[in-house]
Amino acid sequence: MQKIFIFMFAVICASLHSQSKIIVKNAANQQPISGATVKCGRTVLGKTNASGELEFKTKCKKADVSAAGFYEDEVVVDKVMEIFLSTEDPKTKTIQEVTLDNKSDPEALRILREVNNRYRENSPQSLPSYSFKSYEKISLDIDEDSIKAYNSFITRRIDSLQSLPETPMKADDKKDSLESVNIMKLVGSSKMFLWERASEFLYSEKHGEKINILDNKVSGMKEPIYELIAFRSNRSDIPKEIKEENRNLYRFFLTDSIEIDGRQNYVIRFREVGYKKIQNNRKFNGYIYVDKESYALKKIESNSKVKSDGTITSIWKPIEGKWFLVKEDFKLKMGSAAFNLDGDKDEKETEENKKLKKKFGTYAFATADYFDFKTNPETNPKNFKGYSISVENTDGSTINQYRTEELSDREETTYTKIDSLSNKYKLNQKAKALAGLVRGKLRLGMVDFDLSRIIGYNKYEHFRLGAGAKLNERFNKYISPDAYFAYGIYDKDFKFGAGVDIRTTLEKNSFFRVEYFDDVMAAGRFSENLWNFRMKLMNSGVAINNNVFNGYRGFKVSYENDLTNGLTLNVSAKRTTEEALFDYNYNNMGREFDFASSTITLKYSPNSKNIMTSQGKYTYDQQFPEFYFNYEQGYKTLGGDFNFSRLDALISHNFKTKIGVTGVRLYGGLITGDAPIWKNFTMNGLANGRTGFNFNLTSYIGFATMEGGKYYSDKFVGTYITHRIPWYFKSIGKNVSSFDLIYRGIIGDMKNPELHQFEFQKLDHLYNEVGLEWNNFLSSQFNLGFFYRVGHYNTPGFKDNFAVQFKFKILGF
Repeated sequence: MQKIFIFMFAVICASLHSQSKIIVKNAANQQPISGATVKCGRTVLGKTNASGELEFKTKCKKADVSAAGFYEDEVVVDKVMEIFLSTEDPKTKTIQEVTLDNKSDPEALRILREVNNRYRENSPQSLPSYSFKSYEKISLDIDEDSIKAYNSFITRRIDSLQSLPETPMKADDKKDSLESVNIMKLVGSSKMFLWERASEFLYSEKHGEKINILDNKVSGMKEPIYELIAFRSNRSDIPKEIKEENRNLYRFFLTDSIEIDGRQNYVIRFREVGYKKIQNNRKFNGYIYVDKESYALKKIESNSKVKSDGTITSIWKPIEGKWFLVKEDFKLKMGSAAFNLDGDKDEKETEENKKLKKKFGTYAFATADYFDFKTNPETNPKNFKGYSISVENTDGSTINQYRTEELSDREETTYTKIDSLSNKYKLNQKAKALAGLVRGKLRLGMVDFDLSRIIGYNKYEHFRLGAGAKLNERFNKYISPDAYFAYGIYDKDFKFGAGVDIRTTLEKNSFFRVEYFDDVMAAGRFSENLWNFRMKLMNSGVAINNNVFNGYRGFKVSYENDLTNGLTLNVSAKRTTEEALFDYNYNNMGREFDFASSTITLKYSPNSKNIMTSQGKYTYDQQFPEFYFNYEQGYKTLGGDFNFSRLDALISHNFKTKIGVTGVRLYGGLITGDAPIWKNFTMNGLANGRTGFNFNLTSYIGFATMEGGKYYSDKFVGTYITHRIPWYFKSIGKNVSSFDLIYRGIIGDMKNPELHQFEFQKLDHLYNEVGLEWNNFLSSQFNLGFFYRVGHYNTPGFKDNFAVQFKFKILGF
C-alpha cells in the first residue's frame, strides 16, 4: 500500500512539473486579453480567463496564441510565459505608431547594467567545476503551418502535369523530370535535413571546458560536418541583446513583473533602433526576464522584425545559486520559394496571377535541452586531455537514450528517405566539399585543391597563377602526398614544390613531412609557421609593393605534434640553395649561398577550441591570447656557408573592458651571425613609394603608409593596437557598424648595413601611424580604414603620409 501511495505521489509531482501557465496581454495598454486561444498545432489547449491567464499541459515545444482583433503569435513553451499581442485595428495601430517612444526606459537600462555587472557571478563558470549533458536537434524544413498547403499544392501540381498531352522527350530530360517530382513529394513528407547530437560538458577552473560528443545521427551523411559545429548559442556567452556595447541598437522598456517558480522577475520589452512603428504584426522584437533577487537572466525571447523570419528563445534556471541554461529554441528563415498554383509558368505576371502564387518558407530549426546538472563534482585531469571536443560515437546507435522527446513521424521519415537520396546524389561527398571551403580548400573526390594558390600578385612576378593539390583521407588515412606549381607573368618562370605527410595517429595532429621546393619569396618575410588560413590570407598582400625577392630551392624534413589542445610543436631540418633576384653582393661573397639549418616552432593558444575530424584538426573557435615562436639555427659544419641564429616571436591578445574591446599584437625578431639580407627582416611596408594616392589592402603586420621594400633590420620590435569604440549603429541595410581606433608602431636597427652592398634604410627611429577604421562600411561586408603617418618619419606632403586601406570583414582581428 505504501508503494502505491509513493507511486501516486510521484505521478502527481510529475504532472505538476509539466504544468504550464501563459499570460496574454494587449501590447498597446498591457491589459489582459480574455478568451485568447492557445493551440498546439491543431489541438486547442484552452482559452484565457478574465485575467488573461491559462494553465495547460502539453508535450509541444511551441504554442500558437490568437485572439479576435489581434495578430496571432507563437511562444516557446515554458513553466510561465507572458505574451503581448498587437491589435489588428488600423486606427489603434496608427495611434500606437505615433505614441511609441524612441528612448529607452532609464530603469530598464539600470537593470540591464546590473545583469552585465553580475553576469560572471551568476554564471556557472564562477564555480570550481560543473558538468551537464545536452540533446540538440538541428533541422532544415518548411514551416509546420505550411506542410498541409504544400502537400495540397504538390498533389495539384502532379495532377496538372499528368493531364498535359504527352510530348516527345529525351530519356535524360524525362529522368530529370521524374526525379524533380520525387524530390518535391519527399519534402512534403520529410524534413530536408536532420542532425541529432548528444553531448557531455565538463568544466574545471584549472583545466577549462571539455565537450564529449556522446553520439551523433545525421540524415544523409556518414558523419557530421564538424566545421559547422558552432551556431549561435547563449550557453556560455553574454547574449548580444544585453551587451553594454549594443545599447544603441535597441530600445528597452520595463513593463511589469511576473512570478516564475516562486521568484519575482522583471519583464523588459525591447525593439531594434529605427523600429518606431508597428510593422509586420509585431510591436517589439522580444522580451527579457530578469530575476529580481540576483539580477540573473531567466529568459530571453528575441524575434525578427518580420514574424515569419524567425525567433530565438533561451531559458535559464538556478541550481545551487548559479544560473544554468536549460533550453534553447531557434527558428531562422533561410529563404522561400514561390509556386504558381495553376502550373502555367509562361503566363504573364498580372495581379490575378500573383494571387495564385503560394510561398513556402525554408527554415533552419535548432532546439537544445540541457540536463543532468552537477555542481562542484570531483575532476579527473585525464578527462580533460586531448582537444576541446572529442567524439565518442557517430553512428547514432545510442542517441535514443539521450532524446528528451520522441521523434515525430516526419523526423523518422527523414532518416530513411534522405539517406537513400544521399546515396543517389552523393550528398555526403558534397557536404565534405562544403566543409573543405572553410579551410580554404576545394574538395573533389580524393583531391583537395588549395584555393590560395590559384592567383596572387606581387611586384616581382606581378600576377602569379598556379594550382596546388593534396590527396586527402579518401586516398589514405595516414599518407597524404601534395604538389603545387606557379607561373609568374612578369618574370616568366615556373615554380613548384612537392611533399608528403605521414600521420602517426588519427587521434590528434601528429605527422612527419618530407618536401622539395623551387620557388621565390619577398626577402625578409616574417615567419608564418603554424599560422592558420585566415591569418595567412590576411597577410598574403604584405609584399604587394616590395620587389626585393630571393629564390630558394632544396628539401626539408619536419615533424609536427600537438602536445596538448593548446600547444603545438614543429621541428624541422632543411638544406637549400638561395640567391638574390636583385642587384646584390653580400660582403663581396656574391649573391648565391648554400644553407643548412634546423628550426623549432612553438604555437601556444590555451583558449582556442579544436576538434579532430577525418580531414585533420580543425580550430572551430580561435581565442586569445596566442603565442608564436620560431628559432632557426644555421650550420657551417653541415655544408652551409654561414653560422647564424634567427628568432622571431608574435603575441596576439584581445580583451574587453567597459570602454570597449582592445586587440594587441606584439612582434619582433633578432638575427645574429653572418647572413644575407633576406635572412634579416623587412619592415612590411604596403605603400607604393610613389607620390600620389596610397591605397592598399590590409595585412596582419603591415603598415599602410610605409614604402614597401625600403627598410631592413637585423633586430626589431613592432606593435599593432586596435580599440573598438563601444558604440554600434546601423547606417543602411541589416549589418551593424562600429569604429576602431588603430595604432601601429615599429623600430629596428642594422649592425653592419654596409656589408650588404644593397640600397636600403635601417629603421632606427620609431615609425608610427594612426588610423580610424569603419567596420561594415555602409553596412557592407568590408571595413574601410584611413591612416596617417606621424612622428620622426612624417614628411611635409600630406599625400605621402596618408593612406586608405580596405579589409574584408571576415578576416576579423
